[in-house]
Amino acid sequence: MTTLESTLVQAAPATPALPVRRQLQTALALIERDLAVCWQRFPEFVVRTTMQPFLFAFVFAYVFPRIGQGIGGTRNGGQFATVLLPGLMASTLIFQGIFNNALPLVQEFISREIEDRAMSPTPVAVVAFCKVISGAIQGAISGLLVIPIVWVASGFSATVDWGQPVLLITMVPVGALAGASMGLLLGTIVEPRQINLVFSLLVLPLTLLGCVYYPWSTLSSLKWLQIAVLLNPVVYLSEGLRAALSPTVSHGAGMSLWAVYGLLIGALVAMTYFGIIYFKKRVIS
Repeated sequence: MTTLESTLVQAAPATPALPVRRQLQTALALIERDLAVCWQRFPEFVVRTTMQPFLFAFVFAYVFPRIGQGIGGTRNGGQFATVLLPGLMASTLIFQGIFNNALPLVQEFISREIEDRAMSPTPVAVVAFCKVISGAIQGAISGLLVIPIVWVASGFSATVDWGQPVLLITMVPVGALAGASMGLLLGTIVEPRQINLVFSLLVLPLTLLGCVYYPWSTLSSLKWLQIAVLLNPVVYLSEGLRAALSPTVSHGAGMSLWAVYGLLIGALVAMTYFGIIYFKKRVIS
């Protein structure tokens, strides 16, 4: 910047900060815009959200027990469905939060549509946080849809214990926010041409080693693996939702809820913080 340009910038009057109420209205409008798009495609949203949990529950909790093969033999299909439901709910909360944020964000960076959001009368950090909120709302809806879908697909054999409502109503938004914040982070640090590769590398390890199909306590005979999977955020959400919906299925000592909440909230805060930083860098550049 030349001396003249520097002088002009210093002499330019500062833009007055918008009132907090106006910024809040703008943020709500951004969230409403994303949710309106989701509502317009709601049938597609439901199919995309429920197809995988439905097929997993149908095959492993309904078909296999009735043909005498696979998990649980012919008598324990209902117990496995009870174990499976919270795990599928956890994976749906995380991955729908990622998909509903990362993929649209990458497309907006390519099409430069993100510039429209950045020009809204609110700080860029608030725009990024609105992406997390809208993605979390969609993720929470997806996760709640899994409960009736898995119950029906398992032949009504999945047992849900509604005796821990506080756990459920806190675990669902925390998990949805964690997934959405991960989507924001991935959507800003991953190159557009590599996003599909990153998803393919993440989905299987996070799911198969996320205690989706088995309680974490059952890994006690493989101590090294039981410790290694603690790097996976899906593990904590799966265990938290099992404590909320099926607390009797854990074999031995379940995971501490202090660890569940602590790690999920810590990961949520860290991913949101770095996601906003990289979002600002991408938008400004």
